[in-house]
Amino acid sequence: MPEPVEDATYRHQDWYAEELVDRHFVRCEFFHVDLTEAVSQGAVFTECVFGNVLFNASRHTDSAFTRCTFKRCNLFEAEFLGCKLVGSSFDQCDLRPLRIDGGDWSFVAMPGADLRGVRVTDARMREVDLTGADLTGASVTGVDLSGAQLHAAKLVRADLRGSDLTALDPTAVERAGAIVDAEQAIVLAQTLGFEIR
Repeated sequence: MPEPVEDATYRHQDWYAEELVDRHFVRCEFFHVDLTEAVSQGAVFTECVFGNVLFNASRHTDSAFTRCTFKRCNLFEAEFLGCKLVGSSFDQCDLRPLRIDGGDWSFVAMPGADLRGVRVTDARMREVDLTGADLTGASVTGVDLSGAQLHAAKLVRADLRGSDLTALDPTAVERAGAIVDAEQAIVLAQTLGFEIR
């Protein structure tokens, strides 16, 4: 891997369809950078700040965005495949329709996020903060949500099959039409105090 770029600031740059392969950025700041249709492969961003960055239709594979801050970014149709975003936060971002397949999104903060219709598959999202997030119609399948903060989240018509729902209080979320499997139904019934015999 090449030497990391440290403490650099990028403003109003056009990185449209840029290929970021094995690049490494540490504590860098990106403001009004256009990463539309950009592709990252094995790239590493550590403690970076992204402000008003366009990630539209970008595709990220086996890349890491650890402890990064995303503010007012647009991730329309962005894809993250096997990526690590541990400890990152999203504030006032456009996150739909977003696709996440695999990877580790533990300790990510997305309170109040509009996640309607997003697709998350086989990812680790331990202790993720989804307080008040809107996951109406989302597909969140095979996801490790242990310890997740889900208070006041909207899970209306969300497909939650195969995900760890041990942290979910069914009385503290909007859940009409949410889809779970039989094993999850037992967990949720026990959470409500029912005995399964």
